[in-house]
Amino acid sequence: MKGSPKSGRRSYRLGRRAEASGQTRQRIVEATFELHSERGIADTSMKDIAERAGVSVGTVYHHFPTYADTIVACGAYTAEQAPAPTAAVFAGAAGRGARIARLARALFDYYERVPALESVRRDRQLTPELDAFAREEARNRRRLAAEAVGTAGATALAAALLDVGVYRSLRREGFGTADAADRIAETITLAVDNLRTGAARRS
Repeated sequence: MKGSPKSGRRSYRLGRRAEASGQTRQRIVEATFELHSERGIADTSMKDIAERAGVSVGTVYHHFPTYADTIVACGAYTAEQAPAPTAAVFAGAAGRGARIARLARALFDYYERVPALESVRRDRQLTPELDAFAREEARNRRRLAAEAVGTAGATALAAALLDVGVYRSLRREGFGTADAADRIAETITLAVDNLRTGAARRS
């Protein structure tokens, strides 16, 4: 039995309304990402998000009842648009030096694409989700550093030199992302070689 013309029009209107609502929500999430990148998480308000997205504050609250909800949505958007590096970056890398170089480039590229990462760490007390994200970022960086250097005693040093704070400092000094990654990779490789040489001499 075919539906009536009225039911068809009603379904069409509902579909268009849902589509428009989804587009508005997406604009809000993207505005949140931009503001977190520019100002930081703690220094962004729902009013700021509304102005950037071109909607009313009430519309932002309609989609996200609390600021914490916008943070969660922004985190999901960030993970989708700029996923954190995994051990896959080492595929085909021949030797320690190549692994370290691959990891430095992957992490520094990630930091470039996620400008709010330092803010996540600084403002992690705002929500449990931010704190969990910051903890996982540190764990992931340390795991990857351990796999790259292959020397237990050098893992902490490598993880520290691959930190986003080091990256930002190098960028402020005028290094490009790729150049900064290569310099840090060289530093880590040299440090690991020195540690191994020193350990061999003591044995």
